[in-house]
This record gives sequence, structure tokens and C-alpha cells, in this order.
Amino acid sequence: MENEELEQLRTEWAKLQGVLTSVLGKTPGDLNSILFLIGVQELGKGPIPFSKEEKQDLIHIATCKVLSFSGYYSLEGEDKDGWPHWKLEKKIPSMELLAQEQLMKWHILEYFKQETDLLD
Repeated sequence: MENEELEQLRTEWAKLQGVLTSVLGKTPGDLNSILFLIGVQELGKGPIPFSKEEKQDLIHIATCKVLSFSGYYSLEGEDKDGWPHWKLEKKIPSMELLAQEQLMKWHILEYFKQETDLLD
């Protein structure tokens, strides 16, 4: 990633964190915390108690949703309990941890731009 792109990512990510802090009343933690929030949003059942396994499933749902913007996943449908299921459409390329984090941040930002009005 070029320096200009990295700076844009840092700026937009800081803006998102500021918006989420204002909405939630506290600073969101790491990437998984934000993915968890997206997963809860995508499930659409509201802020109900979730088991540890369900929390992991919510992070998976969010990961699939945000990566669907680049065609890595497509929504297959929902199970009888209303949980979305995703299909891997193309292999995610191998990359270093920092590059993976940057990829996820770009996709999370895209989610908030396309699916919410928080970054308008």
C-alpha cells in the first residue's frame, strides 16, 4: 500500500472510531470488537445476550459480509433461526498480518459507507 493510501486509511479509520465512540458511549476495542458490532447488526436481533460460540459466529458473519464487497463471499441464505450463511466465492490471498488488518479495515469502512449513515 502506498503512503498516501495508508494515510487515508488511518484518517478514515480514526473518523470511524470517533463516530462509534460517540454512538456507543465508549471507544470500540480492536478489529474484532467492530466486527462483532457489524455481526450483531447483520443478524438483526438487537443487543441480546450471546454465548461465546455465537459471538465467534457473529464475527464470522461480519467478516463474510464486509469481504463480500470484493466478491470473496456471497450470501447463501439464512438458517431456520435467522442466522445468515455465506459461501466462499474466491480464495482470499495469503498476506502478512499487517496487510490482512489493512484489508479488513478498508472493507469495514466500506461497510459503514454503504450500509449505514454513520460516515456521511
